[in-house]
Amino acid sequence: MADDKKTAKLSFGDKELELPMMSPTAGPDVIDIRKLYAQGDVFTYDPGFTSTAATDSSITFIDGDKGELLHRGYPIDQLAEKSHFLEVCYLLLYGELPSATELEDFESRVTNHTMLHEQMVYFYRGFRRDAHPMAIMTGVVGAMSAFYHDSTDINDPWQREVASIRLIAKMPTIAAWAYKFSIGQPFIYPRNDLDYASNFLRMCFAVPAEDYEVNPILSRAMDRIFTLHADHEQNASTSTVRLASSSGANPFACIAAGIACLWGPAHGGANQACLEMLREIGTPDRIPEFIARAKDKDDPFRLMGFGHRVYKNFDPRARVMKQSADEVLDLLGVENNPTLQVAKVLEQAAIDDPYFAERKLYPNVDFYSGIILDAMGFPTSMFTPIFALARTVGWISQWKEMIEDPAMKIGRPRQLYTGAPMRDYVDVENR
Repeated sequence: MADDKKTAKLSFGDKELELPMMSPTAGPDVIDIRKLYAQGDVFTYDPGFTSTAATDSSITFIDGDKGELLHRGYPIDQLAEKSHFLEVCYLLLYGELPSATELEDFESRVTNHTMLHEQMVYFYRGFRRDAHPMAIMTGVVGAMSAFYHDSTDINDPWQREVASIRLIAKMPTIAAWAYKFSIGQPFIYPRNDLDYASNFLRMCFAVPAEDYEVNPILSRAMDRIFTLHADHEQNASTSTVRLASSSGANPFACIAAGIACLWGPAHGGANQACLEMLREIGTPDRIPEFIARAKDKDDPFRLMGFGHRVYKNFDPRARVMKQSADEVLDLLGVENNPTLQVAKVLEQAAIDDPYFAERKLYPNVDFYSGIILDAMGFPTSMFTPIFALARTVGWISQWKEMIEDPAMKIGRPRQLYTGAPMRDYVDVENR
């Protein structure tokens, strides 16, 4: 919020401006530059927006130096240990933890919206049989506005609410069907007697000839993956959703834009890259070779799944994910999976190596989530769709917050123009 006692002075040329400052609940103070162009006829230059607060938000807070991630003030490790995904969804959407009655009502509403419009089956069949699941999800979510006309009016609070519930409820079905289509198996419909994570696992691994009994350890691990990926402040895909939303686009189009952004390997593909690295290493006896390469500044190889761009200390999500990884590997075993054998040995080798400890390159959430998903039987092509499924509630929460903000305006970043100055057109015969 604005702090009347704090200002920042900016001097350039013969101008001196006094800019207001804002103090957040947590985190560094912010210099308010909204009137910088009007008063000083200058812009700021910040590629990647790494030093720019493009919005104010009360949903998620990250302190990368301390290794903190808070949802509405609650530490992520407490939520992952004591709560479950749909309760975290409620918290992100509405700002407070629900009462028992509120949670039961919310879970019921989500459960009753898990089925897709039956005509969407034909939409899936329009894709090539080898289409990537993320391509399918981007298309299907974008197409929801063609099937659910009664929840596209962003100016109607009730329609915004219905769209929010529909997206959270239907995303597991959309992702599971994208997987089933990619492997040529029949679609499995959701069941109302299963919890959110168990329903997703069943829709992915059951077949009509033989049902799939969901193991509670795997269901709990999947629920934690969803919880730990639910929101992560103003990252690239969330910022994409917000920018698309600022134009007044319908919610399904905005979430499809977020999925498309998440597909980028620099954003949502980290756990897939980690698994591919483990497979490149191949066997535990080659780990010293790759650790030596990671330490060599002249070698482009780097260990994927260690360290984090935001967290300069440790990834607070990783501790809980490691516990789930250990539980899943104890259940499923690693003896016949060389990739998982490499992962277990590499994890300990990196933790014990002073080089990585000094640089705080600890295993992150992508390292452990990739191990879990691989052990469950998911191909790497499904890792990012599962990330998108989990992040949907974060996108929706950010979208709702933005739409309900009376100060909202369409996003319009400025630029530092480096092209040719004004020049006159030359007729083609004179060029």
